[in-house]
Amino acid sequence: MTRAYLGLGSNIGDKAAHLAAAVEGLAGVPGLRVVARSADYRTPPWGETDQDWFLNGALAIETDLDPHALLDACLGVERDLGRIRERRWGPRVIDIDVLHYAGAAVSDERLVLPHRYVRERAFVLVPLAEIAPDLVIGGETVSEALAKLDRSGIQRN
Repeated sequence: MTRAYLGLGSNIGDKAAHLAAAVEGLAGVPGLRVVARSADYRTPPWGETDQDWFLNGALAIETDLDPHALLDACLGVERDLGRIRERRWGPRVIDIDVLHYAGAAVSDERLVLPHRYVRERAFVLVPLAEIAPDLVIGGETVSEALAKLDRSGIQRN
């Protein structure tokens, strides 16, 4: 089994219920086991800021799925929960991002690992630091990357 980390987010409807349903859906994927879950964090929108606040969290998983199969599993859970992709960085019922996969470096049209923006987004790093502060991404730990970012507006739910 390989350790990987996922980021979760929602800003439509019952955000906490959507995150919980995503965790449940992921836990039901064959070859995937959730081993840690952060608290949920209320965060301001990023990218397109003319939308409701988000609820974000992070998961540590163990999986025997390869990175692309893991991505497909995440997209399947999103689809099952009603995710519709209308605009980049727009509102969403659920978003599940593969953030890191056992140090794998992947860069193709479907997947970039580690996630290309993971070290630039406090809304990702705050929950990730709760469950994996010493995880090294891009030559620095999650805690070190987070220390460089503005965390204003992020509140534990």
